[in-house]
Amino acid sequence: MILIVDSGATKSDWIALDEDGNKMFMTQTLGLSPEVLTREIIDERLANNFELYKHRKEVTQLYFYGAGCGTERMRAFLKEIFQNYFKNAKIVVKEDTYAAIYATVKPDEHAVVCILGTGSNCSYWDGKDVFQKVTSLGYILMDDCSGNYFGRQLLRDFYYHKIPQKLAVKFAREYDLEEDTIKNNLYKQPNPNTYLATFARFLIQNKDEEYCQNLIRKGMQLFINNAIFQFEQAKNVPIHFVGSIAFYLQEELKTVLSENGLTIGRVLRRPIDGLVEFHKEMFE
Repeated sequence: MILIVDSGATKSDWIALDEDGNKMFMTQTLGLSPEVLTREIIDERLANNFELYKHRKEVTQLYFYGAGCGTERMRAFLKEIFQNYFKNAKIVVKEDTYAAIYATVKPDEHAVVCILGTGSNCSYWDGKDVFQKVTSLGYILMDDCSGNYFGRQLLRDFYYHKIPQKLAVKFAREYDLEEDTIKNNLYKQPNPNTYLATFARFLIQNKDEEYCQNLIRKGMQLFINNAIFQFEQAKNVPIHFVGSIAFYLQEELKTVLSENGLTIGRVLRRPIDGLVEFHKEMFE
């Protein structure tokens, strides 16, 4: 059995294939980012999934593409956990950038490939290799235009009284915005980046409001300036995206990219289906 996994900070999609490339089952766990989770939490999230527990001894290959796997130390950390759980499997751990590339890029295509989900990332694919000019320092310092970026901005603007009154009342009605609740989730609970990203749903649902439009455009322009324009080839190749923020705000994204002389390419909410097709080529 072969397991293919696309793991963001919020959730992980798992698809199992048999040795002929036929789909056996799909399942989902919470996100497994090694940058923000302990070994104990990752172990618990694996053990709590019935399908994974049931088939753990049958897995012969595991291809894991995950947020937070950008350094060798984090990849080795996860690989050791997976090897202990899937004892008969060959384990391959790569950062989620590769999942985005394999799912969106056509053979021999050159492209800038971006992730805009709970977090954000950007790389250049020259048809053979991945190039990244910026090392991500995580959700506190970077992640422009991500779900956690927008959540952070919404909370700041709410407490600084910068959200229009009518919209602020609606925001407070939909979320628990008590300071103790926010601080507890940010400083005492796992996955503070995922917690922040939950507020981005409000921005998407109210994106036609002027305040929301301004915030969306600001986040997108920051991402273009700080990430996409690191690559001098950006204006000559398509810009592909994966992630829920890119998917639900793709019209706004297309407009802002065009204003910057950039061309939007494929936009996928989740790369898992494209990943499966990529790996199925190994069976042909």
